[in-house]
Amino acid sequence: MIKLIASDMDGTLLDEHGEVPSETFELIEALREKGVHFAASSGRRYDRLCTFFEPVREHMDFVASNGAQVYADGQLIDREVYSHLAIRELARVIEMFDNLHLALFDRTKSFLLDDESKFVREVDKDLPNAERIWDLPDPEVNILKASIFCDDGNVMDNAYVLQRELGDKFVFAPSGNAWIDALQLGVTKASGIAQIMDYYGIKTEEVMAFGDSMNDYEIVRMVGCGCAMANGRPALKAVADRVVGYNYEHAVQAEMRRILNEQK
Repeated sequence: MIKLIASDMDGTLLDEHGEVPSETFELIEALREKGVHFAASSGRRYDRLCTFFEPVREHMDFVASNGAQVYADGQLIDREVYSHLAIRELARVIEMFDNLHLALFDRTKSFLLDDESKFVREVDKDLPNAERIWDLPDPEVNILKASIFCDDGNVMDNAYVLQRELGDKFVFAPSGNAWIDALQLGVTKASGIAQIMDYYGIKTEEVMAFGDSMNDYEIVRMVGCGCAMANGRPALKAVADRVVGYNYEHAVQAEMRRILNEQK
């Protein structure tokens, strides 16, 4: 029996217009009544996710900022911030490459280490409250997320190079068409979902997860039923337990409805 459903947002739960299909809210409420929790699992920050799920935000859970912000039952149960030293090293390496541009995110702002014209907003990198900076934020600023825009679009080669340079401090996961997320070691969507599982006492085999990008890899591999979208990256589809339909077909919502109908 499934007791927790975790879903990525962009390319997964959201439709082709980048919106939450209206049926999703009814399904979250109905599943909750049957004892099935729903968690949004995303690279987006918690504040941004709340705007998407305003009608049901009090009745669901959140793994935000790629696992750096975890909320269960309306409570913050974990917040993982980046080491200032690690961020300094990341910025130093990014400066070596003219095609790479660094964006840092705290709880409310997007700090751009290059002119805003160098970045292209995409999926969870919509750069809310963007601020151009020339020096790194002070150490007391809690950075929750770090992402690199590749202006040549070659995310796989760039991710490989970054992993060779800084693999002892970060995991570099391609996200979208031209972005790479610099993940903190040990902090992923999977680590966030694991904390929600512990909070509710849910077993691995009782969890279903959906994703489309490489920052969903760990969670798809961890849960009892890891599902990749038909529009997902080939490597993710290769390791998934199931490949479902396309996000524009509302495939996640169809699976949610199936689980709802199967619950006793």
